[in-house]
Amino acid sequence: MIVDHGFRGGDSGACSHPSEPADHGLVQEVIAELVAEIGPLWHERHHALPTSRSRRRAVGAGAQHKLVFVDRLLAALVHLRHGVTHDLLACWFNINRSTITRAIGELRPLLAARGCTVAPGTGLRTLAEVIDHLGASRQAGIIDGTEIRVRRPAAGCKDREKFIFGKNKQNAVKSMVVTDAAGRLLFCSPAEPASCADITHARQLGLAKLLADGPYVKVLADVGYQGLGAQAGGRVVTPPHLKFKKNAPDWCEEMYERQRKAHSSRRIRVEHGLAHLKNWRALACHLGRREHMSDIVQAVAGLLSHQRTADLVPARQM
Repeated sequence: MIVDHGFRGGDSGACSHPSEPADHGLVQEVIAELVAEIGPLWHERHHALPTSRSRRRAVGAGAQHKLVFVDRLLAALVHLRHGVTHDLLACWFNINRSTITRAIGELRPLLAARGCTVAPGTGLRTLAEVIDHLGASRQAGIIDGTEIRVRRPAAGCKDREKFIFGKNKQNAVKSMVVTDAAGRLLFCSPAEPASCADITHARQLGLAKLLADGPYVKVLADVGYQGLGAQAGGRVVTPPHLKFKKNAPDWCEEMYERQRKAHSSRRIRVEHGLAHLKNWRALACHLGRREHMSDIVQAVAGLLSHQRTADLVPARQM
């Protein structure tokens, strides 16, 4: 049996250490806050695992994994930012590939559970919290769906066709993104197969009920959410309908185009937020397991919002 003797990257001098912002896209202050926030949670789970199952050896016996938490976190961040394979990261840290796989698998859900940061020490984890935040700050929200390409399910798999995205005939998953009027990420939903319509996904998340029962918040949406406003008390604003489908008068088409462009200019900020998400290679095209996509998209959204919050805080307060 091969025993995994991992040790801290950099000790052998064979590979450089991924500690620069260009490697993971985050400044050192954000890394320090992540270590302080996630470190205790990881150590608690790590020390609770040996006592959670029956053992033949004493607690603490066996191989000692020397890849410290900070290196595990950096490996997970570089993997999300650049889509680096586990084999390459293992070479980078000069350890076994299984250690990298285990480290990323442990940290991915912890990063996803953080939610989106809107202020130092304040995060939004659920859609209900997002609606309350928008209502308290008297801001309009903007929603849109984004698709992430994934591997095609193997032949014979159940529900194989539900991952096909009808617009470009590619296999993908879909997530609903919510931003404020400035384009700051507030929420990314768990991933669903791309065949799910945008309005159906929003209904499954309970957006209409939250808007109807919660504080007064206006949400700007595209044509994929037309019809949701009637269920949300008119709080979902979508582009206008063209009254004449055939032989429309010139004045009607001009008014329709003017209203449509005005609506698009108000909600363009969500497209900027989606572009920042897709800059992370893990969301450009995912070649790993599809069941990890929910954690990946929520982890990246939380990291981006944390970095944006750190950029807005004056340097003297960092």
